[in-house]
Amino acid sequence: MNPIESNVDVAEVDKFGALAEAWWAPDGTSRTLHDINDCRTAFIADRSALAGAAVLDIGCGGGILTEALARRGARMTGIDATPAVIEVARQHAAQAGLDITYEITTAEAHTTVARASYDTVVCMELIEHVPSPRSLLDAAAGLVREGGDFFLSTLNRSPRAYAQAILGAEYLLRLLPIGTHDYARFITPAELASLLRASGFEVLEVRGMRYNPLTRRARLVPAPRVNYLVHARRC
Repeated sequence: MNPIESNVDVAEVDKFGALAEAWWAPDGTSRTLHDINDCRTAFIADRSALAGAAVLDIGCGGGILTEALARRGARMTGIDATPAVIEVARQHAAQAGLDITYEITTAEAHTTVARASYDTVVCMELIEHVPSPRSLLDAAAGLVREGGDFFLSTLNRSPRAYAQAILGAEYLLRLLPIGTHDYARFITPAELASLLRASGFEVLEVRGMRYNPLTRRARLVPAPRVNYLVHARRC
């Protein structure tokens, strides 16, 4: 199997490809990504110097976070294994007048052409959608320079996360299409920290992110009970 396919779940690619056309609709199927983007962007910008930095967004989707970081002065590259969302990302960046490089590829494949090329790597809401989290983290470690920053977000495998992210967001409030998440693929902060250390990262910070669907705002909280963000550094 070639590197671009080695850590890809085809069903996940198809699922997110079907959402591509509505990616930038603030009230569409990606509304929560729009709502939490300010919180995610601030978490990264407050902990990493972005102006002039080479930054990679792994699993960039249609480019919501990628564009936000570009507006902070980062030299952005976004990669995703889903062709349809990369096309949307390219079109939107062109319309916005932003110089962003987008590629249809995986982190594993990208290491063959861009090893240790980035000051900062971000990977948001992807690790719970790939067959091998360890493979993804190893690839991220290969892409960021020594001493560089790595930011990641995902969902805790906890009863509260199941209730809020699946029962609440998908079935009750219909904020996300049913089947967006697979609870078995959620990962606890302890598990993720162990995997990060094994891949050559030092874990610097773990923070929860609480989303209010009524106000459509997200904020950082101490406890990573549902969604959480991690800041790590390449040793």
